[in-house]
Amino acid sequence: MEITPLKMGSKGLTLSKAKFLELRDLIYERSGIFFPEGKLYLVEGRLSRRIRELNMGSFDEYVRYLKGLVDQSAELKKIYNLITINETYFFRYGKQLDAFSQKILPEVIKRREAEGNRRLKIWSSASSSGEELYTIAMLLREMYPNVVNTWRIDLVGTDISQKILADAKAAEYGRNSFRGQMNEYYKKRYFNPNNGKFAVADTVRKLVRFDYLNLNDVSAVRRMRGVDFLFCRNVLIYFDLTMKKRVTRAMYDVINHGGYLFLGEAESLHGISSAFRVVHFPGAFVYGKE
Repeated sequence: MEITPLKMGSKGLTLSKAKFLELRDLIYERSGIFFPEGKLYLVEGRLSRRIRELNMGSFDEYVRYLKGLVDQSAELKKIYNLITINETYFFRYGKQLDAFSQKILPEVIKRREAEGNRRLKIWSSASSSGEELYTIAMLLREMYPNVVNTWRIDLVGTDISQKILADAKAAEYGRNSFRGQMNEYYKKRYFNPNNGKFAVADTVRKLVRFDYLNLNDVSAVRRMRGVDFLFCRNVLIYFDLTMKKRVTRAMYDVINHGGYLFLGEAESLHGISSAFRVVHFPGAFVYGKE
């Protein structure tokens, strides 16, 4: 069915405070993502395009439509695609990655070998378009090829946005994804030029998998058990304190003893959880589970 574009006024669609609060509370209840009142215009701008898509004339009409759906899940996923911000690039937070690849990972590998347990599970819990997980896969393949070739390795990325997960699975990236301090060596070795973009080489791509997961679904989080390294960088900033505590508890439960949690550089578990120990490295810190 072809949708006729709406003829909007000069100011476009307007989201009232009352309707913003209705939408915000619904989004929070289903996803845990919390928008303070200062984000009203962000929500207004991003959801306006969905309302036009549906050929509706107002946010009031859209909220009635959303609340009247017997199953809201499909529409909510479209909302998540629009409102989530996916800011990432290869080899982001280099100091933290150095700590992971040069200090922490060798320690865990050595301990596992002593135990006779040749398994390793790494979870990127808000994988966005995939750069974080592919970075980890490249580091593993480059620094520990024997582990990659002989161990049971599970590198999984999850996200709440189906659209961004499709981008991660496509594994083709433009210049913006390489704006960090990525060594040119990795680009030449693990990417193939393709129509102005760079496609992740199969030797790396085959190591990872991507799935949908809503961190607000604690039961789904707990099914991710057996995690050695959990990357949850720049995610907690979208949650209020209640949700932060809830997610952190669930993540603690799925991390193996002796495993680690990685947050964004500006994030901390202060006032959220005392279950993890802080482990300091030059220019970075991570959280360990005893």
